[in-house]
Amino acid sequence: MKSISIFGSTGSIGCNTLEVVRSLNRHGYPVAVKYLSGNSRTEIMIQQIREFKPDAAVVFSPEGYTELKGISFPNKCEILFGEDGLKEIISRRDTDLAVNALVGFSGLVPTIECIKNGVDVALANKESLVVAGEFITQLLKQSKSKLIPVDSEHSAILQCIQGESLKEVSGIILTASGGPFRDTDAEQLQYVTKEEALKHPNWKMGNKITIDSATLMNKGLEVIEAKWLFTLDTDEIKVLIHPQSIIHSLVEFSDGSYKAQLGVPDMKIPIQYAITFPERIRSEYERPDFVSLRNLTFEVPDFGKFPCLKMAYEAAEAGASYPVVLNASNEVAVELFLDGKIKFTDIAELIRNTLDHHESCNLTDLDSVKEIDKWARNFVYDYASVLH
Repeated sequence: MKSISIFGSTGSIGCNTLEVVRSLNRHGYPVAVKYLSGNSRTEIMIQQIREFKPDAAVVFSPEGYTELKGISFPNKCEILFGEDGLKEIISRRDTDLAVNALVGFSGLVPTIECIKNGVDVALANKESLVVAGEFITQLLKQSKSKLIPVDSEHSAILQCIQGESLKEVSGIILTASGGPFRDTDAEQLQYVTKEEALKHPNWKMGNKITIDSATLMNKGLEVIEAKWLFTLDTDEIKVLIHPQSIIHSLVEFSDGSYKAQLGVPDMKIPIQYAITFPERIRSEYERPDFVSLRNLTFEVPDFGKFPCLKMAYEAAEAGASYPVVLNASNEVAVELFLDGKIKFTDIAELIRNTLDHHESCNLTDLDSVKEIDKWARNFVYDYASVLH
């Protein structure tokens, strides 16, 4: 029996993870859900607690915490609150794997706490490595904890390098669908609506990551994540637009050979691989129909049309505090766009101006990361207020 915790259980990745748990249990691979955490989607969490019967659930919304505390669950589920509650369940060290599906910077502390406590992490929170890759890498060297990527692209890379010598890896190619605006003229992007930006052609995801996919910032964050996951230089990581989203990434080897991982665009597949790693367990998920596909196409991303990807490469190359600023400014800009306060093209402008006004500094500990993150967020809010 494998026991898991799910941080962000009411979001897209969290709900998909629980679908995977149901499927694995049906196929004779027993998985118990030990702990859950969520924010404001209280009704979903109540249903999850009743079905999966965790020992404890952590709620970040004060209103949700009050509501859940007032419910007498049949399994006597303990209800805890906020970051302290999350630290508490991690410190118990009684789960085999923590699935970190939290969105944005909020996922950093749980990743660090898991590593410090020797808990393996199935990482869907790419921001952890974006803002603190060097810090986390050093922690992993001192811990028995393993970091297993959940993003489909990084899961693909992990699968392709199994049984291979990392010394023979020359580089990797991360594929991207191109998002909903792949064929939209650059001058028309300033007029796109939130509803249009949230219509991803291939994947069903949360709002923040869907907007990141529309700007290609999501792929930029994945470049930085891959740098730390697979110990690569920035120039060894390429991005190709692959509209069909069947090839999830490729690895180039020193002899000129390539290996790729293929599958339908369904996050349950990499989630299951992360839970059962290094085993493969039979699943009921859809397989590609290669005859009907007919074509798998690729193209180079347009940095002029999608400047967020270019800025991510620049931040990755500059290192130090720049990835923190990139991530924080992007999170605020996306939030402002979703709230209808800025245009789609303003997202990149806000990020560029924040990066341009930042003076690089070394990150010595978690507090220094938080300080830079706070500075960048405040700068974006201030700049956005005078943008129009």
